[in-house]
Amino acid sequence: MQDPEILGWTQRAARTARYTSSVCTGALVLARAGLLAGRRATTHWAAYDLLESLGEGVKVIRDVRVVQDGIFSSAGVSAGIDMALALVEEICGPSVADETAHYIEYLRR
Repeated sequence: MQDPEILGWTQRAARTARYTSSVCTGALVLARAGLLAGRRATTHWAAYDLLESLGEGVKVIRDVRVVQDGIFSSAGVSAGIDMALALVEEICGPSVADETAHYIEYLRR
């Protein structure tokens, strides 16, 4: 979160990526890199206040597993599965996301 090389790489990668996402406290890195300014996002419950305090204009959405506001973010590590399925749905549609969840024996919320 404080490493200029990591922040620079994150900014460059996001500029050319079709989709940008974070799992858990990865949202802190995205916020520090300026990628969440003016966007809604979530993170692990223990980092809500820290994400909010970064002063980067992010609107922290609490008590949800996935937020999509141009960038996908997820709560704790297990919520990363929900986010991955949300990305599958975005790219391939709900039936493929449902089939993927079924295949990995995951109950979608």
